[in-house]
Amino acid sequence: MSTTAVPIAPVKKGTMTKFAIGLALVLAAGGGLAWWGTADVRQEYGDVVTTASGLRYKVLQTGEGKSPTDSDVVLVNYTGKLKDGTVFDQNPQAAMPVSGVVPGFSEGLKIMQRGGKYRLWIPASLGYGPEDQRNPQTGQVAIPGGSELIFDVELLEYKSRAEVEAMQRQMQEMQKQGGGGAAGGQASGAPQGLPPEIQAQIDAQMKAR
Repeated sequence: MSTTAVPIAPVKKGTMTKFAIGLALVLAAGGGLAWWGTADVRQEYGDVVTTASGLRYKVLQTGEGKSPTDSDVVLVNYTGKLKDGTVFDQNPQAAMPVSGVVPGFSEGLKIMQRGGKYRLWIPASLGYGPEDQRNPQTGQVAIPGGSELIFDVELLEYKSRAEVEAMQRQMQEMQKQGGGGAAGGQASGAPQGLPPEIQAQIDAQMKAR
């Protein structure tokens, strides 16, 4: 019994090498396209860290120094969004006690340093939970129940609660002594206090505790 074989044309010298190089180029090109095709995904989620609690964060800009603690008051620039991109809150200079915000935001603050910029993905369990959050002025739902919150946060400054309270007492003493003497309500040579609008935010936050 005979077997008919399909003849294979002889391969010229160097052809396999060229084939291998060509295949490598094709694979490299495909990999490059895949890389560029996922650029948006990598920009959004690349280098994202997930903590034990479920908070996710990404360092957009590293800061310097130590991180604030629960006993500190921070000054931050932040924008809060829902997953669909809707902005529900933002403030370029917001003062707040670290322990006076939702757990996920508090945890994120305690990871940051002065000058740092972070993106936080806060699950509902570390945010506002299953209940709708309404705008107190309009009554409309600002944050639907169960929403993941996305915050871009810049830590501008922070001080201990003791420092803030000492500054408050000092400012009160200066006011009792005649409004501080020099123009602008500051006595010559006296330490600088917080801006009035920031001080008012801190007062409101601390009274709510």
